Amino acid sequence: MPKAKGKSRRHKYSYNLNRKRLYRSARRRAAPRIACSHIRHAWDPHKSVAQNLAEMGLAEDPNKAVPIPKKLLGMEVDSNGQQPGKKIVRKPYVVNEMELEASLPEKKSNTLSRDLIDYVRYMIQNHGENYKEMARDEKNYYQDTPKQIKRKINVYKNFYPEEYKNFIASLKPEKMEVQ
Repeated sequence: MPKAKGKSRRHKYSYNLNRKRLYRSARRRAAPRIACSHIRHAWDPHKSVAQNLAEMGLAEDPNKAVPIPKKLLGMEVDSNGQQPGKKIVRKPYVVNEMELEASLPEKKSNTLSRDLIDYVRYMIQNHGENYKEMARDEKNYYQDTPKQIKRKINVYKNFYPEEYKNFIASLKPEKMEVQ
């Protein structure tokens, strides 16, 4: 098998490339990106990461913050009542705001696509509970099996129980008129 052409060829040094500028921009980008707005507002750019996090009461290294205890008796307390090496928290409001934000209930954003809802309603409207007939329907574009269709209908029932009950209730008078 032949070798790749670019591998054995000698690479030329580019004299026109300004490597100082590239290095400077890479260093500038190395500053920490802070996702949490509470930390971002309390951050002091003139201090190190460890100092900033210590002032906020946050841990820089989780392994050092909550070590695995080998001996519980080995922990000694200083005369002033603090553990050795414990730093004073100057910005406790950051942790309080983060805890408050974490305690808020999460919004349930699960929804089904409009296409799937229309598909399920069409199948129920035309075929009722006959899943084999639904599988043979011409609107079954993805060639779902009867079990797959049943699963989709159950998902619709679980996501929108009130809407499903109203839909089934609206279908019953139509069936009575047909008979």
